[in-house]
Amino acid sequence: MLGLVALIAAAITVAGMERVADRLDAALAAGHRIDRYSVLSTQVSSFLVVASEALQSGISPADRRGRLASLTESIGTTFERLRADHAQAVADADRLGLDEQSRRATQSLGIARMEALFASTRDALLSDVTGHERLQGHIDTFAIGFDPLLNGVITGELRVRNEVLHGITVLRQRLTYVAMGVSVATLLLLALFYLGLVRPQFRRLDQLQTAARQIGRGAFDIALPEDRQDEIGQLFTETNRMAGALATSRAEVQDDWARLNDTIAERTEELRAANDALARTDENRRRFFADISHELRTPLTVILMEAQIGRKAAPGAGTAFATIENRALRLNRRIDDLLRIARSESGQLELASAPFDLAVIAREAAQNLDAEIKSAGMILTGPPPAPVPVIGDANWVRQVIGGLIQNAIRHARDGGRIELGLDRAAGMGRVDVTDHGPGIAAQEQQAIFERFTQGRGGAASEGFGIGLAFAKWVVEEQGGAITLTSPPPDDETGTKVTVGIPLAPD
Repeated sequence: MLGLVALIAAAITVAGMERVADRLDAALAAGHRIDRYSVLSTQVSSFLVVASEALQSGISPADRRGRLASLTESIGTTFERLRADHAQAVADADRLGLDEQSRRATQSLGIARMEALFASTRDALLSDVTGHERLQGHIDTFAIGFDPLLNGVITGELRVRNEVLHGITVLRQRLTYVAMGVSVATLLLLALFYLGLVRPQFRRLDQLQTAARQIGRGAFDIALPEDRQDEIGQLFTETNRMAGALATSRAEVQDDWARLNDTIAERTEELRAANDALARTDENRRRFFADISHELRTPLTVILMEAQIGRKAAPGAGTAFATIENRALRLNRRIDDLLRIARSESGQLELASAPFDLAVIAREAAQNLDAEIKSAGMILTGPPPAPVPVIGDANWVRQVIGGLIQNAIRHARDGGRIELGLDRAAGMGRVDVTDHGPGIAAQEQQAIFERFTQGRGGAASEGFGIGLAFAKWVVEEQGGAITLTSPPPDDETGTKVTVGIPLAPD
């Protein structure tokens, strides 16, 4: 209905504007014709003046024709334009009604009479007649008859224009009344639309909003009316169904939650008992490692002393005693590895943090293993003497570097040499331990730092596989990093292990 009212209003507006436009065009055309009558009046006045002077001066008919030729031609042109204007006015008056068309046609008769009167006077003045009184009679007749005709036509045009303007005023008033009527009808329709449709739907939506809030608070006991099957009614139905489903689900969840709490309580008790058992086991483990350290180190110390004494006392059996000594030292290192791992897992291992020279520590680690290096028939070069101040636990860093050198001795003996490098990069002092052995396969490099993981070389069975894992733990606990590259960038075989310790502040 609102759309129909809008269309009617638009149609009335367009029709009214067209009628206003027609009447404005008619008013403008009337004004244009009045202007032409004014031009005609001026031309006729000039014509009478010139004709009277020609008669008074007594000039010849040829001279008289010469003076009046241009004026008569101009007046004739004006009459032609007036006829054309009135013909167009008669055609346009068809849209204004039959009465208006008849009035325009009547005005055309006045124009025809003026033109006939002018043609009679013009023909007489342009002829060869020389009689002064006769010609003066034509002029007087024209002057007396033309002026009333012209005034009558102009009066008619003014009346037409005034009537057109009055019609525009009346039409504007009518359009105003129509617009007011359309506005009132629109307001009534809007009020009817709001009161009859929108407001009731808002009340239903308010009910739905209240129900949604109740559901949000966990109150699922709602009952929206389902007496209508429109969109909101369907939404009411679905909301009721959803509330019922949520109520059922909440009951099931509460039951499941109660069972879960019982299960959690049972599992918690089981975990508490298991944790107590683990704590006892861990305590037993630590006590075991402490006891085994004491029990194994004492006979190993005796074995080492006896092997050293036997090697000196019996030169012929030096090789056998050296083998015993090496095996005892190797077993001693395995015990150290086990104890270190146990301490790192229990949190009993404490690392110091103090500045030290990484170059000095690297040289000390190499010197401590000088005998093993020579016994293996290998050569160790480096590190450079330039100092590299870092911060960390010097004792443990020395043991990590020594462990890496021992790994090179065990796994890369065929390479013949070990190289120690020293440099600085990315805020760390770095030690490189490079051997020229068979290297480590690419698929094994990622797991080489995991505990109890060994390479596949010939010396894999000589340890427990905890040396690199422990070294990684010690280095990272100090804020450093340890990486492995196999083969090194400038070699086809071998392994390069890099230990980075944070540089000491300047």
